[in-house]
Amino acid sequence: MAALKPYDIVIFGASGFTGKYVVREALKFLNAPNSPLKSLALAGRSPSRLSESLKWAAAPNPTPNIPLLTADTSDPASLSRLASQSRIILDCVGPFRLYGQPVVAACVDSGCDYLDICGEPDFMERMEASYHDKAVDNGSLVISACGFDSVPAEIGLIFHSKQWGGLSAPNRVEAYLSLESDKRIVGNFGTYESAVLGVANADKLVELRRSRPRRPRPTSLGMVYYSCVWGWGLNLKLKSNLESQIPGTTPSKGSIIENQKQLGLWALRLPSADSVVVRRTQAMLTENPHGLPGVNESVEHVKKREEFWSSTKPAHFGVKLGSKSLLGLFPVITLGVFLGLLSKSRVGRWLLLKFPSFFSVGWFRKKGPSEEEVASATFKMWFVGQGYSDSSLASQGDKKPDTEVVTRVMGPEIGYLTTPIVLLQCALVLLDGRDNLPKGGVYTPGIVFGPTDLEQRLQDNGISFDFISKKALSS
Repeated sequence: MAALKPYDIVIFGASGFTGKYVVREALKFLNAPNSPLKSLALAGRSPSRLSESLKWAAAPNPTPNIPLLTADTSDPASLSRLASQSRIILDCVGPFRLYGQPVVAACVDSGCDYLDICGEPDFMERMEASYHDKAVDNGSLVISACGFDSVPAEIGLIFHSKQWGGLSAPNRVEAYLSLESDKRIVGNFGTYESAVLGVANADKLVELRRSRPRRPRPTSLGMVYYSCVWGWGLNLKLKSNLESQIPGTTPSKGSIIENQKQLGLWALRLPSADSVVVRRTQAMLTENPHGLPGVNESVEHVKKREEFWSSTKPAHFGVKLGSKSLLGLFPVITLGVFLGLLSKSRVGRWLLLKFPSFFSVGWFRKKGPSEEEVASATFKMWFVGQGYSDSSLASQGDKKPDTEVVTRVMGPEIGYLTTPIVLLQCALVLLDGRDNLPKGGVYTPGIVFGPTDLEQRLQDNGISFDFISKKALSS
């Protein structure tokens, strides 16, 4: 049925801040040589705004003749029409806790694949709890976090893991994110709004995680492990099951602020969506050590997938935000304090959302960054892993890690350049090799795209994955 749908991809929210950049990225591949993207439509509430977005995205070339579809998250019938016409919907309408669920529901009902750029753990886990079984039955792949959150972290960690060859294995990997620009770095207001609402509703996420292990779901055991990592439950049997794959003892969280001299960064530990998504992927691999079989998978791909995951080594994972100076962390720390103090009350949330530039010390603003600010920004994500030259050494009492591996993922500005690149490449992987991917379900990017050529596609489009060093640690 998917082949009969008129559009390969529909970009929903195409006139938004991020959506117009996604449109611009999609136009690069529409009917390009060797591209599986043959038909495209844009969707949103306002046809006139969609038209403006398309004109902006196509410039300086003439505006192409692309269908503009009207749809609204408050109108389920419009979303059903959208999903029935598309093989894949790319959802760019956030915050997803407010606007994402109706789109997921429409896609799952119609058997349409769904990708988004969400970085909200609450939304991702609620969609898994609510729609996984139906998505499997209807053949709808629902994959959140297909932007900067959390593909560079997921694919970057897998790339890092592959550098631990032979008997060596990591115990822990810390990712240090450094945002760089010769102009002021300005964040997306949607990201800011999602953070405010996420902190405000943190108790609900805790309740969801506490409730899930009691349900006999395919990933519930993995989620128990994830819960016990953060202290929201305990299942020693499952915890030992996963940790038996990770040599050594569970590392301490360490200090909140770290002077990472090797990288020349001051680093602040973050409650990151990347960490959540990575742990969910590792939990799924606990139950599916060879990954997820494709709906009509070739024999060659089965072998490739099983070999891929058998050489991928899990590790304890965390994310820290880095800055070249301690003062550079001040806006983030300030914002964290204000979020903690104000987000739990209605008046506090109103103030936070009304004056984002004040409470974030200029890091976020409602109108978003200028095109010049976007073009000047880059990111580096350093993966510093410590582990063992021989994983069997970890069983020798309190043996400390004796090996360190450093890798790096690097690319352009995270919200408007890297995110569209990642989202489009994920979609092209789906279009190119749908038979080799799971029939349906609610999954993380890593478990679905890990064994595919996504890493190479990202490399080809300006996001690099680099091996930096491997060295012995002094005892």
